[in-house]
Amino acid sequence: MSKYHFYHPIEVRYGDLDPQGHLNNARFVTFFEQARIQYFRHLGLFKQGQSFMDIGVILADVHIAYKKPVEWGTPVKVGVRAIRIGTKSMTVEQCVVHAETEEVFASGEVVMVAYDYYAQKSIPIPQDWRDAFQNFDGVQ
Repeated sequence: MSKYHFYHPIEVRYGDLDPQGHLNNARFVTFFEQARIQYFRHLGLFKQGQSFMDIGVILADVHIAYKKPVEWGTPVKVGVRAIRIGTKSMTVEQCVVHAETEEVFASGEVVMVAYDYYAQKSIPIPQDWRDAFQNFDGVQ
């Protein structure tokens, strides 16, 4: 059984490839971001039509371990799960896997900081966010 409760399918487009015909390394970061936004939407923390200024998080750190190249046409999905919630930041674990076999192409961790874009400062993670991550992923 997978340790991820949430996956988002993403199409590998021809324009996502590097000159060697593999998914460009920079696209993994974009795939992680796209899946995180969908994860937040799934948890009810970001709604259709809501301003990105209101999401309330900012990227602080990204680490990715590349395991195997992804080729054009490979069906992929991106797993997302919260693994740590601090006072003002949280760590999200992510992976890019084959959509059918779940073979891992890349895995990583992303640190997100709760952020007030209008005041331009970090803020404590809201309790409703904590509750959502705890209820969905079991993170404390």
